[in-house]
Amino acid sequence: MRYFEHNLKTPLTSDARLICYIPDNSEEIEPHRKRRAIIICPGGSYAKTSDREAEPIALELLSMDCAVCILRYSCAPRRFPKALCELAQSVLFLKENAERFNIDEGKILVMGFSAGGHLAACLGIIPDELEKLGYDEKLIRPAGMILCYPVITSGRYWHQGSFENLLGDELMERSSAFSLEKIVNDKTPKAFIWQTFADRTVPVQNSLLLAEALSENAIPFELHVYPKGRHGLGLGTKISAKNETYVEKDVQSWVFLLKRWLEDNFPNTSIFNQNG
Repeated sequence: MRYFEHNLKTPLTSDARLICYIPDNSEEIEPHRKRRAIIICPGGSYAKTSDREAEPIALELLSMDCAVCILRYSCAPRRFPKALCELAQSVLFLKENAERFNIDEGKILVMGFSAGGHLAACLGIIPDELEKLGYDEKLIRPAGMILCYPVITSGRYWHQGSFENLLGDELMERSSAFSLEKIVNDKTPKAFIWQTFADRTVPVQNSLLLAEALSENAIPFELHVYPKGRHGLGLGTKISAKNETYVEKDVQSWVFLLKRWLEDNFPNTSIFNQNG
């Protein structure tokens, strides 16, 4: 496996870090396989990127035979669209190196937790926002979105702190433009979403509103709502837990459900699946 850190340069920033975990092919194990790739956007209210939603998640995805990158994106006081540019640049980096990394460039997904879920969903839903900075929305739009207790709406059920950090002084005039459930369209990629009903930080309505919008636009999605569990559970295990309140046994199944969803929708291309 190749493990390295890549410094991203965008029209607006030059110091975002992409931490990459790229599995090697072996002559003994399907030497010509092409893997799906997943870019992780940790949460943190657009104020930081949480360690609990970074490497512990990456290691689980590696066990699913994915190429994985963790994006340490720009946070407050830096504002939109800096982080979105960095995520777009991450997609382009993987596409530019797809052959070298044995990646299927048609199967690059974004994954986000909490505010990182908002960032990931932005690239799936409004990549055209970056066209004025020279990005081609067709090249940067991900193949799929994995959204874990995501911040979505700027309406009644919003997470105010995330939008304050994202927009700063432009909060009141621009927040409605980033209420993503209102902007879903027929180009939006399919999604895997999970959240807990008991989340008191980012209300479950964020996921429900997005699911409704996806349904209205005939975009396939899988949604899991667990009855118990606080916000920010990560894996829901001790591996990603800050303390015992972050361990929730029932929630731990989301990893296995995600694996099945990935295999059904984004199978690695191999000699066993020539149409993958």
